[in-house]
Amino acid sequence: MKHSIVDLLIRPGAFFQDAMSKKESLTLPALVILAGGIAGAMYGYLIGDLTGQLLNGMMPGMGTIVTLSTVLGALIGTFIFWGIWTGVMYVFSFVFKGEGTFRRTLEFIGYGYLPQVFGTLITFVIALYYIPRIHVPLLSAAAAQNPDIVTGAVKALMHDPAMMELSQIAMIISMVFLLWSANIWIFGMQHARKLSPRDAALCVGIPVVLYILYMVYSITVM
Repeated sequence: MKHSIVDLLIRPGAFFQDAMSKKESLTLPALVILAGGIAGAMYGYLIGDLTGQLLNGMMPGMGTIVTLSTVLGALIGTFIFWGIWTGVMYVFSFVFKGEGTFRRTLEFIGYGYLPQVFGTLITFVIALYYIPRIHVPLLSAAAAQNPDIVTGAVKALMHDPAMMELSQIAMIISMVFLLWSANIWIFGMQHARKLSPRDAALCVGIPVVLYILYMVYSITVM
């Protein structure tokens, strides 16, 4: 029986059981990651443009460079995270004597990234409301000679009330959809590495919880 993407989201066990009967393929997972990268790049453009506005007064053209760097970083970073998440869970699964190829694990982790695509798109839409409300400090060319002024301006931007509220909302959305992905990854690891439900949950749950704690720490020290 062939299972659809809808099954991946609501019945991941059945989806991956069906996928195990097919040849390993990274085409669709790579498209999921690409969609996530594009969504991340869209959101990154909005945030990068704010930093670009901050720096343009110091050096004309710097804003464009920063914005492009943010967009490309988000796009490429999504693929890098795909590899990192897969590598961490794959290595961790050896503790439980997991069996199965890295390529199959990479495939199933890629599928499980789908909920985060939705989460990033929701964050992007919310950011469209908050971005116009964020005050961007203006810096002159002379400010480039004084690192304290630049640091203060960046800090003022990051602590702008609208920016802080957007960051907190973005973090909450990211956590919710990451947990959805984690649920899918548990079933994916269970099949890709032939693990018990408990062992698969530990392989996925421990890295995800640690990452969420890191996210919370990052937002508290802003």
